[in-house]
Amino acid sequence: MGVWLAGPGAGYAAGVGAHAVTYVPARWSEIEPWPGRFVDRSLTKAATVSRDQVVAVAREAVEGGQWSLALTASYVWGQGRTGYGPHRLKSVLAEPNVADVLSRAGSALSNDGAVTAYRILNKAVTGLGPAFFTKLLYFLDLATDAPGAPRALVLDQRVARVVRAHAARTALEIGLPSAADVAAWTWSDGGWTPHRYEVYLHWITAASEQLAASGIGWPAGNPDLLELALFDGVWDPATDA
Repeated sequence: MGVWLAGPGAGYAAGVGAHAVTYVPARWSEIEPWPGRFVDRSLTKAATVSRDQVVAVAREAVEGGQWSLALTASYVWGQGRTGYGPHRLKSVLAEPNVADVLSRAGSALSNDGAVTAYRILNKAVTGLGPAFFTKLLYFLDLATDAPGAPRALVLDQRVARVVRAHAARTALEIGLPSAADVAAWTWSDGGWTPHRYEVYLHWITAASEQLAASGIGWPAGNPDLLELALFDGVWDPATDA
C-alpha cells in the first residue's frame, strides 16, 4: 500500500475526487435525465468524468429532488466504456418505482445512514444491484450531510473478491474448516445482504485507520482511498506474505 501511495496513488493522497473514468458520451444518447455538467452527448470520442464531478451532480440532484439524475451520473461513472451500460440504465430508469425508491433511500441516507439506505435499495428496483446502487450511495453521502461513520462506500465485484481472499486467508490461518468455501459464500460476486454491507463498511473503515497509524503516510479519514486501492488490485491477500 505504501508503494502504491508513493507512486500511482500519490495523486489521491489528499482525496480521491480526481479519480476519473473514461466513457463515450454519444453511447448514452437515449438516457434521460442527463447531467448538464457532463460532456454533450454529440461527442463520439472518449471523455472523462471524475468522482468530484459526480459529487457536484449529486449535490444539485439532491437540492432539486432529481434522484434519477444522481443515479445517471453515478451509473455512467461506474460503467465507463462498458458497452451494455446505457441499455441497462435505460431499463432501470424506466422501472415505475425507481423515483420513489431512490427518494426514500436518499432520505434514509441523510437521516439514518448508509446501511438503512442500502436496505431500502436492496432488491427494490429491477436491474439495479448493489454493485451500482452502492456507487449512488457513495456519491450521495459525499453530497449531503449524511450521519457519521460508517460512510457509504462502493462495494462491487472486484472489491468483494479482494475481501473474499482476505477472509479465506484469515480463516485458514486460525484453523477454521472449509475456509475458502465459507469465504466464497460470504463474499460472493454480488447480492450482498444489508448486514454484509455493514460488515464491509466497518472493516474497510477500520483497515483504513490501521493504515493511517502504520507510518507509511496513509491519510486518516479517507476510507474511499482504500476502496480505490482494492479496486485497482494493489493488494492480493492470497499471495501477500
